[in-house]
Amino acid sequence: MEKILITGAAGFLGSRVVDFYRGNYEIYAPAHGELDITDAKAAVQVAGRFQPDIIIHCAAISDVGQCEREPEKSWDINVTGSINIAKAAKGISAACILCSSDQVYFGAGPARAHYGEEGLCPAHSHREEEELCPANVYGREKLKAEQECLEANPDCVLLRLSWMYDAKVRKPGEHGDLFRTLLPQIRDEGGISFPVHDRRGITDIAEVVKNLEKTFRLPGGVYNFGSPNQKDTYHTFQEVFSGAGIDVGRLQKNEEAFRTNPRNLAMSQEKINRHGIFFSSTIEGLSRNLSCALERGI
Repeated sequence: MEKILITGAAGFLGSRVVDFYRGNYEIYAPAHGELDITDAKAAVQVAGRFQPDIIIHCAAISDVGQCEREPEKSWDINVTGSINIAKAAKGISAACILCSSDQVYFGAGPARAHYGEEGLCPAHSHREEEELCPANVYGREKLKAEQECLEANPDCVLLRLSWMYDAKVRKPGEHGDLFRTLLPQIRDEGGISFPVHDRRGITDIAEVVKNLEKTFRLPGGVYNFGSPNQKDTYHTFQEVFSGAGIDVGRLQKNEEAFRTNPRNLAMSQEKINRHGIFFSSTIEGLSRNLSCALERGI
């Protein structure tokens, strides 16, 4: 049985990775007290002791606001910690899967072209090979981590993850994700607001976790890893609500959010598709899960 070492196992993604792969792999999910990723020597020692075949690095400070407020702390974890894991994996010839973010695209390329009534946006979906200069601290840290990890360990697989939600599981102590926040708003029957100056993929975490196994043998490099989306967030939910039988008249356009700096984090899936990895579109995934939740009376 192959061994997997998972960092950040108490987090939103890491905890679900542990649950999904336990039984098919021997899992070691060290708590912070067992592995301080900012300590290079500790990373080497833990990896050397467990001798994993695969390391999945989920640990991060992903709160964009916290990264802005505490850049030194977030740098230590998001950049230094990732480099330490990449080097530790190289030292024992383990496959190394590192979680990055679509935030590296914030501020890159055309953010928004003309939106028609259907919310179609001809602005491009970002590709992995683009030159980037992220507009926030978190994005800059993730991009730097990608670059430094690939330099230290060219076999690293860097996955640029999108905004994720879990339609089925709510773990104790977790803050509500998009899906869990949306359900009570739907039940309250009031207005629900979404931005029109924001375009991004939104991905069912169950698809992310299931597809992870297919990344274990990928060639080293950067990969967009999440659901595609061709519409802004308002028009995305207009279609999702319509498909789920929810009154679209309840939707309100938020025209202030990102108005002065329109955001396009939409990612092209072309590269990952060539390796046989596919995700439902944002609208398909949300529509499917929302319809199921409503049928169950949640």
